[in-house]
Amino acid sequence: MTLTTRILADSAFGCAGQRCLAASVAITIGSARDTFTEAIADTARSRNVGFGLQAETQMGPVITAQSKNRIETLIQKGADEGATVLVDGRQPTIAGYEQGYFVRPTILQNVDPAGEIARTEIFGPVLSLIHLETIDQAIALINQGQYGNMACLFTASGAAARKFRYEAEAGNIGINIGVAAPMAFFPFSGWKESFFGDLHGQGHQAIEFFTQTKVVIERWQDWTRQF
Repeated sequence: MTLTTRILADSAFGCAGQRCLAASVAITIGSARDTFTEAIADTARSRNVGFGLQAETQMGPVITAQSKNRIETLIQKGADEGATVLVDGRQPTIAGYEQGYFVRPTILQNVDPAGEIARTEIFGPVLSLIHLETIDQAIALINQGQYGNMACLFTASGAAARKFRYEAEAGNIGINIGVAAPMAFFPFSGWKESFFGDLHGQGHQAIEFFTQTKVVIERWQDWTRQF
């Protein structure tokens, strides 16, 4: 659980959550709820937030004042939908950088799976927690969404990993990693509303995009075959 928590924290709060493959929703199954919730909350509270070029800083600011306002508005939206703001990162004071666009790591607990927050890419250091009883319920929730950029599973079960790989409707799947970012020679394979166009921009599909194909049909008069 310690390693899982560290990896998920890096995924959710790395780059202040401002990347398309950042974790934004964590679904716990069965007895994992209590231990993970406590661990991720402690990690969020202890994350060192400050000027990004200082060696001790673990997370810097968000990019603009508008982004900061949007993130904090969405945190409040989650609370209005019934979630508990377990760790509140709004309006922090960072000594020496009081005018910076900082939002500390935030944890929303008991997020409504049907609510707006569960379906929104906040693009900030906010992790929403949802609890379900089975992996089938978790996969069904993933597949209900309109987006399909990435989904990750943390497990010690090979059977669960295999099931998730084949049934989760997302183009980038991670098993025991927090950011399912492919190597350059693999396709970046977003699905559903997480993809626009005809071909993906990496791997063989990128080569196909820049390739003009040619079809040649020939007929030769000196037949060697007897009919």
